[in-house]
Amino acid sequence: MTIYLDVVLIENLCMNYIILFTTGYVLKVKRKHIRIIISALLGGIYSILAYMEIMEIYSNIIIKIIISIVMVYIAFVPKNIKEMLKILVFFYLASFAFGGCAFALLYFIKPEEILMRNGVLIGTYPLKIALLGGILGFIILSISFYIIKNKIIKKNIFCNLTIYMEGKSKNITALIDTGNMLKEPITNFPVIVVEKNSLDELIQNEILSNIDNIIEGNLPEELYKSKCLNKFRVIPFKSLGKENGLLLGFKVDKISIQIEESEKIVEDVIVGIYKFKLSKKDQYSALIGLDLIEGGNENEFIKSFSRKY
Repeated sequence: MTIYLDVVLIENLCMNYIILFTTGYVLKVKRKHIRIIISALLGGIYSILAYMEIMEIYSNIIIKIIISIVMVYIAFVPKNIKEMLKILVFFYLASFAFGGCAFALLYFIKPEEILMRNGVLIGTYPLKIALLGGILGFIILSISFYIIKNKIIKKNIFCNLTIYMEGKSKNITALIDTGNMLKEPITNFPVIVVEKNSLDELIQNEILSNIDNIIEGNLPEELYKSKCLNKFRVIPFKSLGKENGLLLGFKVDKISIQIEESEKIVEDVIVGIYKFKLSKKDQYSALIGLDLIEGGNENEFIKSFSRKY
C-alpha cells in the first residue's frame, strides 16, 4: 500500500484546523486564522514524524501533550494558566469528538485498506472523510454546548414567582436581575417589576388601562370606590429605557419565590407595573432583585442560593 506524506499532512492539517476553529468558536476565544493555520500545520508535521517513527514510542504521550500545549498557545495565546487549561481541555474534547465522527464515517464506508500506525490513521482514508468528520463534529459540539449553556443559564437566572393579593394568585417566570435595586421610597420595600399583561388576574382592567392617569393624579370616577387604591404607590426609577420615570406599583399580600426545590415567602414587597414587554422571546415577565432573594431571615433556601452566587 502506497502512502503519500503530503496527503497525510493535508488531512491532518484540515482536521487540526477544524478542531482549533471549533475550540475558539465555542469558547468565544479571540482567534486569528493565520495563527490557527500555523498551529494546525504544526500538528500535521507531528503526524508525519510520528508516522515515520522518528520519535520513540515511549515518548509519544509526553510529546503529544507538549505539542497540544504549543498548538493551543500558538492559536489562541491564552492570558494565564487557567485560560490555557480551559482551552486545552476543550481542545482534547473536540479532538475526541471529531475522531469519533471520523471513525463512525469509516465504519459505514468500510474502506478495504486502512491501518493505524503510531496513532496516525493511514490508508484509503480520503480527505473528504476527514472534512466530513470535522464538519459533523463541529455541528454536534456547537449544538450540544448551546443546549447545555441555555440550560445552565435558565437554571441560574430564572425563578418561579407567585404573587398573592386579596385571595387571588398569579404564577409567573421572573428573571433574577442583579441590577434591580429598586425600592419604594416611603417604606423602603423592594420592588418587583412585572409586565402589565401578567397582572390581569390580580388587578381590575380599569386600573391597568389608566396607569398614566393614576400616576398623574387623574383618577377615573369609577375607581374612586376601589378597595385597591390604598395599596398603590408611585415609584421613581432611572432604568427601563427612561432616565427619570415613574412606575405605578401596588402592595401585595405576599410573594412566593421558588428556585429548584426551595421556596421563600416574602410579605413586605411592592409590585411595579411595567406597560411594555420585558423579554422579546417571552422567556420571563418579571424582574426580581437578587437582594430580595438573599435578604430576610437566614434559612436553608438563602444559604444554598448564596453559595450558588
